[in-house]
Amino acid sequence: MQTIGAAGAVAVAGCLGGDAPQADSAANETDAAEQGLPAAKAVDVDRIARDPTDIPAPVDWTEPREHDITIRAQDVTAEIEPGVTFTYMTFEGQVPGPMVRVRRGDRVNLTFEVPEAENFASHNMDFHAVYGPGGGAEATTIGPGDDAARISFTADYAGAFVYHCAIPDMDYHISAGMFGTILVEPEEGLPEVDNEYYLGQHEIYTDGQVGAEGHHTFDFDAMLAERPTYVVFNGQAYGFTEDGAMQAKTGETARVYFANGGPNLLSSLHPIGNVFSRYYRDGDLVSDPDRNVETAPVAPGTTTVGEMEFPVPGPVKIVDHALTRAARRGALAVIDVQGEPTRDLYDEDA
Repeated sequence: MQTIGAAGAVAVAGCLGGDAPQADSAANETDAAEQGLPAAKAVDVDRIARDPTDIPAPVDWTEPREHDITIRAQDVTAEIEPGVTFTYMTFEGQVPGPMVRVRRGDRVNLTFEVPEAENFASHNMDFHAVYGPGGGAEATTIGPGDDAARISFTADYAGAFVYHCAIPDMDYHISAGMFGTILVEPEEGLPEVDNEYYLGQHEIYTDGQVGAEGHHTFDFDAMLAERPTYVVFNGQAYGFTEDGAMQAKTGETARVYFANGGPNLLSSLHPIGNVFSRYYRDGDLVSDPDRNVETAPVAPGTTTVGEMEFPVPGPVKIVDHALTRAARRGALAVIDVQGEPTRDLYDEDA
């Protein structure tokens, strides 16, 4: 029997009654044994998804600074969704990797480590914000247990940029979670907002079907065919719904940093029940932002930035508008907006 997924097929439009997907027990009778999967493994971390509010504070300095940053590669086993485990490759144990936030002209001194006890493969770091061979990848390529790699670079151009592992199996490593964002603020900084959120979309290609309980391993054939099992935000299917939803209040503003790690699929980024009132396409923080953008293409290897307001309460759903990914493969998150309306824009009882 083919499974829809432990989370079930999700209604993503405005008629969605609740924030979170509901299990479809009839669709989930496919167990690990029927799929030929081994039992789910013990997890190394309770939650693979990085907290979307785990973001460095905005730039508040006006002269160039130096930043000493250490980033560690770490393989961890975690749940994609309940009962479904997978061994991720990560920067610092969660997906996406930690956001690096600097000002244009700042100097970054990076130490990159691949501890032998926590990795089975070589890794490196390619920063799209770096002038230099491979964006730093050549100099940071090291194997498990090798001495730490160190590079120093000046953040010479403003914008929001992806970083990722870029060894020869880079597509596998990115799919397994090795990507993140470096934000280089313009000298004058960014407009103040009340909330900032950091999301990273990627595809996970496995040897099991969506929702088949057990331990899934990586499937290179599925990746070559570009047929992912899951398309998720921050490594987890529907991780930011119900109790995990992001929070905001009516009258507040928010900025979303959205990294598409890929490795292969274009994302069609869309906020249901809202628009990006200011949208910095492809992470361009220098040009004037686009206005009132409903859905925007985000290519693999791109961090984009969108801002929005919350004049009315209710869930704002962030989705990939290639909607099968949102409804069945995991690419949906919720901003739970609480409070009284600040403008007379919407009435459910009219």
